[in-house]
Amino acid sequence: MQAQDRPNIPLPATAMSPSVSVPVPAPLRPSSFRSRVSWVGRTLAPRSRRAATIAPAAFDDETTEDITAHTAGGAWAIERVLAERAVEPLFQPIVELHSLRPVGVEALARGPAGSAVQRPRALFAAAVAAGRLAKLDTLCAERALEVARGAPVPPPLVFVNAEPAVVDQPLSARLLELMTDGPPFRMVLEYTERALSSRPAALLQLAAAIQAHGHGLALDDVGADPMSLAFLPLLEPEVVKLDLQLLRAPHAPRTVEVAAAVSAVAEQTGALIVAEGIETAEDLANARALGAHWGQGLLFGGPAPIERMAPGEAGAAAVLRPSRPGLHLPAGTPFEAAAARGKARTGTAEAFAAHLEHVLRRAGSGAVVLASCTDADTARSWLPSLHGLSELAAFVGLVAPVHPASVGPNVHFAPGPSTVDSATEECAVVVVAPRYTAALCGRGTRDAPAFAHTEDRALVASIARIILQQLPR
Repeated sequence: MQAQDRPNIPLPATAMSPSVSVPVPAPLRPSSFRSRVSWVGRTLAPRSRRAATIAPAAFDDETTEDITAHTAGGAWAIERVLAERAVEPLFQPIVELHSLRPVGVEALARGPAGSAVQRPRALFAAAVAAGRLAKLDTLCAERALEVARGAPVPPPLVFVNAEPAVVDQPLSARLLELMTDGPPFRMVLEYTERALSSRPAALLQLAAAIQAHGHGLALDDVGADPMSLAFLPLLEPEVVKLDLQLLRAPHAPRTVEVAAAVSAVAEQTGALIVAEGIETAEDLANARALGAHWGQGLLFGGPAPIERMAPGEAGAAAVLRPSRPGLHLPAGTPFEAAAARGKARTGTAEAFAAHLEHVLRRAGSGAVVLASCTDADTARSWLPSLHGLSELAAFVGLVAPVHPASVGPNVHFAPGPSTVDSATEECAVVVVAPRYTAALCGRGTRDAPAFAHTEDRALVASIARIILQQLPR
């Protein structure tokens, strides 16, 4: 992490920057975990936040006018598509980049041939206009698995896209049947970081369900947004798919940074890296140089019926890391998770404050910052720091018993339980960044505090998931 990426949180009032100043809250009742650090940030341009628009994967070159023209007539057609299950997926091969042998396929939705909703963008735009996106997304997944199961030689791996806007919908009975009734392949569910940033609890629930049935997860478009890198350690997908634009600028500083961060996560977790959009021999060379294990693109074949896919390597599914049920929904509280690993220690309010300052100073750009607290006054004392960090970090979340209006627009918030017994007051702050991870958890009162400070990546990620699963579904 570069020094200029770190937030400026000076302690002495005389050192405060005049550009942005958030007043320190009024003194509150004694607590071990109240922040003595006020946030003082620099003048920053608003962070770019990608709109949660519908953008299904497609190879068709459709203009906005095409989609608009289809939508008006597609609203009625989408009901017929759903009623007749008239989605006919095509499949694109995914190959191992050294042997160039196929290891699996990605399913790509298509509407009825010759209809106004044949192309995927028009199909999904019509579903959005009719309020039927969730139904269509489920149908596309079901049809992908049905068609793949019916192939003369089923592929070892089938990648299926999940639409972030409806990730909070439960799995259908038919989809569960297809996933659990002895499929001849492993399914890999693809999603983007938009799903976690908009509905973190729902995505963690979905990830847990997929893993419980022995299937895998893929994070798509990594590198398109800083948030995708920040969430990688929290999701720990089996597959990381690089954004195709990285191949177009393989030597750019941003590309090198993304490739290094992804490779580090892959080494730590056993994930496989897939490069998308490989169209030329030069793209193939660049994909290998970026550290990709597998790849897909027109160089290896475009979307086609399943019958035209070459048989995949028999051992490809075994190469993929085994599922880990329970990973995404850890039980307990942040402090309990840290204490179970022997990280808890007795301390003082001053010691906790010093550790809190240390952790928050390291939360630079691209970080995920999560906080939880069972004491309203303590949570309110942290709000200035969280507000400031929300202009710099990729994602800031808070679970606490405070009024939503006090939290601010850029902090993802969920109301949390309030502590009745002050002896069990609990607070936690987690920072997950490409070059730094830490969790600080505390429990008790000012007279009898205990806290845990850990920078163990696996434990920090688990504590982060405990907080994330409480955020809005």
